[in-house]
Amino acid sequence: MSTAATPLPAETEALVIGAGFAGLYMLHRLRGLSIAAHGVEAGGDVGGTWYWNRYPGARCDVESMQYSYGFDPGLQQEWRWSERFASQGEILDYARHVAERLDLRRSITFNTRVAAARFDAASGRWHVDTEGGGRVAARFLILATGCLSRAKLPEIPGIGDFAGPIHHTGEWPHEAVDFTGRRVGVIGTGSSAIQAVPAIAEQATQVVVFQRTPNFSVPSRNAPMDPDYEAGWKRDYANRRAAARAMRTGVLLEVNPRSALEVDEATREAEYERRWQAGSTAFLAAFSDLLISQQANDTAADFVRRKIRELVRDPAVAEMLLPDNHPIGTKRLCVDTRYYETFNLPHVRLVDLRRTPIETVTATGIRTSAEEIALDDLVCATGFDAMTGTILAMEIEGPGGLRLRDIWAEGPRAYLGLMVAGFPNLFMITGPGSPSVLSNMIVSIEQHVDFIAGLLAEMGGRGAARVEATAEAQEGWVAHVNAIAAGTLYPRANSWYMGANVAGKPQVFMPYVGGVGRFRMKCDAIAQAGYTGFAMDGAQAAAAE
Repeated sequence: MSTAATPLPAETEALVIGAGFAGLYMLHRLRGLSIAAHGVEAGGDVGGTWYWNRYPGARCDVESMQYSYGFDPGLQQEWRWSERFASQGEILDYARHVAERLDLRRSITFNTRVAAARFDAASGRWHVDTEGGGRVAARFLILATGCLSRAKLPEIPGIGDFAGPIHHTGEWPHEAVDFTGRRVGVIGTGSSAIQAVPAIAEQATQVVVFQRTPNFSVPSRNAPMDPDYEAGWKRDYANRRAAARAMRTGVLLEVNPRSALEVDEATREAEYERRWQAGSTAFLAAFSDLLISQQANDTAADFVRRKIRELVRDPAVAEMLLPDNHPIGTKRLCVDTRYYETFNLPHVRLVDLRRTPIETVTATGIRTSAEEIALDDLVCATGFDAMTGTILAMEIEGPGGLRLRDIWAEGPRAYLGLMVAGFPNLFMITGPGSPSVLSNMIVSIEQHVDFIAGLLAEMGGRGAARVEATAEAQEGWVAHVNAIAAGTLYPRANSWYMGANVAGKPQVFMPYVGGVGRFRMKCDAIAQAGYTGFAMDGAQAAAAE
């Protein structure tokens, strides 16, 4: 693996911010278009999400055979996954392998965080400043910054007074953290915590989980990779990838077309049980209407609540773990390895913050309204400022001093999650208004990168120097995204999909609920019609329908 430092150039044709799966594939496609491109990455290596999220138990909730690139048949055949659901370390190894295979590191400057970007109308270039004082000018600026890449620390009084180590799951130390003999407090019960708590409990003397909102979780049934299963995928990758790209989630899975309400209770229960035993988020595909009908959703939610009561021996603890304030699936459905069973261990305790809220963190622990709990370590599994946080952390300024922060003051607005009107030659990969976090991210990444590459090729063919989304197309797309979301149960949850986990953030449903297949069809139609909704060099293309 090459470790030589690559300096930041003074100028490049395209600058890609981020070296996760989106940034790597974007750099590869730009090379194929003979566009001089360079990447900048805040971390010390490739991997994005999987570089930073190293907490115990971290792994993907999409099966390994599908959470991987599909653009390179040779890569698909040569890489071997060891488990059904890959761990963080193995996914990071995969990203490193791709970077080596495609010789991408020589085009990336690591340990470099972008602070600001300003568009200069006279030169038609983005002028980008890094936190370290570096500067680079680029014709195209492409944000491959990830949807879950800005960690959100808890806003708790006294958090700075704690004398022991504090670790955020999204910014985990690169050296091993040993909890042996330690009293560990875990704040949060989202996906990261649900993965981390069982692993931490294997080491720690005491684990105290501070829960504000219980979440739904289903078992992963993770296991070593079945050689026959792997061989089946590799024999038929082309067809299976094509089928996955047409699915709502970008994941090839068995979808039951029937309503949960058109079958009798015994049939419905048997289907849920079968899905539960199989494991994974495919549980939500048990029936076709779980995310659009509250009555149907209640049948699935009640099934999971019954499972929690069966798995957790103490009835009082089980009741605290029962999600009761959102339909199942409207917050990210978690996937676990014996999460609920972990609360049967004598050294694991659950504190319900809705009954006894945290008053303050002290030097030696956490004081709730009922007691003070002594702790040696704090683990903050408190999530991210999702989808927009990393983008708005940079000061992005378009022509005439137009600031993206101001344009998004009441919530993000974008065309296809790809471009923002008024910001020429600025692209986002899996931005707000695209399926992104509701999908297999790598499938969505490849689709967006391919669309951007096609648009850049179109510009080259026309001899165009600038492109931007039209205001009309953007407003039409935002209206469509909102209308589709309103027809589902998703807005009924105060989720990070809505930005509800960040104080003061506008409450707007950010991802596109219409699904990967539908989104792809719309993008393909836009491209085939000459990239409607985009204006090139001021010659406005017709707004997309």
